[in-house]
Amino acid sequence: MAAHSKQFMRFFFHTNTKRYNFHCITSSNSLLSFSTPEIKNKSNLDERYVLNQLSDLLSISHTSSPANLFGENRKIESVEGVERRAVDDFLLPEEKLRGVFLQKLRGKTAIERALSDVGVDLCLDVVAKVLNPGNLRGESMVLFFNWAMKQPMIQKDVSSYNIIFKALGRRKFVEFMVEIINDMKIEGVSPNLETLAIVMDAFIRARQVYRAIQLFRNSEEFGLKCDTESLNILLQCLCQRSHVGAATSLFNAMKEKLQCNSMTYNIVIGGWSKIGRVSEIERILKSMVADGFSPDCLTFSYLIEGLGRAGRVDAAIHVFDSMKDRGCMADTSVYNAMISNFISAGNFDECMQSYRSLLRNNCEPNMVTYTILISALLKARKVADALEMFDEMIDRGILPTTGTVTSFIDPLCSYGPPHAAMMIYKKARKVGCKISLSAYKLLLMRLSRFGKCGMLLNLWNEMQESGYSSDMEVYEYVLNGLCNIGQLENAVLVMEEALRKGFCPSRLIYSKLNNKLLASNKVERAYKLFLKIKVARRYESAQKFWRAKGWHF
Repeated sequence: MAAHSKQFMRFFFHTNTKRYNFHCITSSNSLLSFSTPEIKNKSNLDERYVLNQLSDLLSISHTSSPANLFGENRKIESVEGVERRAVDDFLLPEEKLRGVFLQKLRGKTAIERALSDVGVDLCLDVVAKVLNPGNLRGESMVLFFNWAMKQPMIQKDVSSYNIIFKALGRRKFVEFMVEIINDMKIEGVSPNLETLAIVMDAFIRARQVYRAIQLFRNSEEFGLKCDTESLNILLQCLCQRSHVGAATSLFNAMKEKLQCNSMTYNIVIGGWSKIGRVSEIERILKSMVADGFSPDCLTFSYLIEGLGRAGRVDAAIHVFDSMKDRGCMADTSVYNAMISNFISAGNFDECMQSYRSLLRNNCEPNMVTYTILISALLKARKVADALEMFDEMIDRGILPTTGTVTSFIDPLCSYGPPHAAMMIYKKARKVGCKISLSAYKLLLMRLSRFGKCGMLLNLWNEMQESGYSSDMEVYEYVLNGLCNIGQLENAVLVMEEALRKGFCPSRLIYSKLNNKLLASNKVERAYKLFLKIKVARRYESAQKFWRAKGWHF
């Protein structure tokens, strides 16, 4: 084996005959067939024994000799030792636990025993990381959660149950949510309003509005009161998911049974304002006044927003001007509604006047104000004004969230040079904002296309300092940027680093680098890289095949 420059192991497992053969393919295209004495003496091999042998082979050094690798005196490690070594070296705690379900074990007892044998320090954070990615079936999620609740380090309280409710609700596994609710009742754990909101929203997202309403009516059976707060939560969930008609019907039915408050009316008004149904807004508003509730700033902001969505901007201005006469001074939410209306009408002059009026009236702009303004300016490609507004937001001590920074960088990376996007990035990072991996990828992509390799490499380094690992997409952006400016040696080094980490580049990127190497008369460098790519692609194909069968290495 040492006599050949490159070697790659291929393996075939025949489930019918239970035989295990190995084929060694060398760079000289010679094929050597062999089998270990241990395998010859065993006619009935199970998959765990094959996995044991496979794990040994994958840990072989390229400099080892065939005699040492496959001699009769070779010591075979136990299956448990090989699996534990492989898992501990490469997987996170949540990945180890999720890997149990990839083994396709049969029976609840076998799965729970395998979970216990993993031996991780279990906590609520790890439980959430196992459940949240969404690659487990509903049965597996419930089984894992029930096993976790039996562990002494996990408390049986409502916060623990809310984790499984969020995970199941995200996948719309509502039937399993009902099962967990019944388990809570048996365990004597009472849900809170957050639990109610999660479960109701999951039912509504799954188009089971009736069951959400039924859960509200029967909430007392689970330890919750069927009161105004619960009603408001259900109405809010219905309106957020565009079931405003159902929310209004429920509101009319419960208005005589429960004592509603101004928030109840505002939720329904806000639901109709999102779709611009002014007639319904006016009807609810009249009912609100008749029941003795005075419209507040939130009510007027919804009314103004609804008028703007209906295209009645002049009427919205009239309502805004009449607020003072009705004894209600406009607050930031009202100004935000006016700003949104002017932006929708394409009137940036009136939009900026509303913003300046907000400042003159001692109203503090909030994150919503600046998000609306900056996003609209970027969409209109008024980049200089957007950057000025971003500076003002930072100066006022309003720090954008991770998602907001990404939403600002995204349009800037769709047109023009990357300088404006880099300015947003640098200013946000300077004040301590967390930059998302998506934002880093957008910037790397734009810098790569413009050949700004110095900035690209610095950004790549800062990305890794922020705790993000490079994936194949990141490596391809870096490789593309290096190829664009002719730094072929550095591109080859980056390519080899990607291969060492198990990432096989796309054929487009590899062809681009290979063609540039050949054009630069670096044939030997191109050939060596070709051999490494060949091995990596074979390994990638084998890895995909065995992972599809539940074997990970």
